Amino acid sequence: MNAKGIVSAEYILPLRWTEDSQLPDLAAYLGHLVEWIPVTVVDGSALELFERHRAAFPAGVRHIRPVQDGDGHNRGSGANGKVAGVMTGVHAAKAELLVIADDDVRYTRESLTAVVNHLESADIVRPQNYFEPLPWHAWWDTARTLINRAWSADYPGTLAVRRSALLATGGYDPVLFENLELIRTVKAAGGREKILPDLFIARRPPGPRHFLKQRTRQAYDDFAQPRRLAAELSLLPAVAAAACLPRGRRGRAFLGLAAAPVIIAGIGRRRNNGAAVFPFRAVWCAPLWALERAVCIWIALGFRLGGGIPYAGTRLGTAAHSEAELQRRHSGKLATVRQQDIKPSASNRDQEQP
Repeated sequence: MNAKGIVSAEYILPLRWTEDSQLPDLAAYLGHLVEWIPVTVVDGSALELFERHRAAFPAGVRHIRPVQDGDGHNRGSGANGKVAGVMTGVHAAKAELLVIADDDVRYTRESLTAVVNHLESADIVRPQNYFEPLPWHAWWDTARTLINRAWSADYPGTLAVRRSALLATGGYDPVLFENLELIRTVKAAGGREKILPDLFIARRPPGPRHFLKQRTRQAYDDFAQPRRLAAELSLLPAVAAAACLPRGRRGRAFLGLAAAPVIIAGIGRRRNNGAAVFPFRAVWCAPLWALERAVCIWIALGFRLGGGIPYAGTRLGTAAHSEAELQRRHSGKLATVRQQDIKPSASNRDQEQP
């Protein structure tokens, strides 16, 4: 990074709002961001909101509409407008190194520089989000993050990706769990993922009403992760079985069921310096989150059997495609593209030799 900022990368923010209560906060963030990196906001909001956003955003922000031309790049296909926005921004980008982030993500200059630097040795980079500030429902949802960190890694609202790697695949499908689909697609094509559970990026929590609307949708994401799905589907039967035990054994069983997520969340908090951003209080919310998921995963199963989860006025049936399916579609694509890029360069060098 030089005095002018991170000139080797671009920042892509897909946006589709139905109301503007968070506009002042986003505009202020973009005012800092454009001093560090070129920024493109791909805005699929209604025209009135789009014009209001254009007036509020800093002059340095490139503010465009999503392309919906159905040309095979997934820019305008499907119900998930975020994917359309991302792919529009990717095609419009001039840089090879891209940072893709939801509207609630808040990078600092240092964390932005770090994620771009890591992308120099990878095709896709996955940092770690944390909520800032922490209203009651953010404590609750942080427990989910801690449990994810204990088992494997969390999925943030921001990724960094090499433009050439994503374009080599032709884009990724507009499924419900779009970030997982993007990661799996790039990896299936031969890309290298770098997971950074100790690179912490703040994000703004949703409002309470939006948080409540997300409960079943987030549970539906786990249809893309079969082992996790099986574990979560077993939670409610386990609670029911404990409730049928004699009174003395019942109390011990419930205590064990409550203690397990607390222990797991505590492990996730301690891993990779998580205590630096995740307060200990969030660990105690883990049993509440586990109970929520025990119920919501069965509601999500009902939606699955009924054709999909309601989303943006339609239904999405696919959470994300399996790794095997994406391997079948994309295996070797990235290597092929890179070989094609190398061959002309070698030919040109041969022609320049005396």
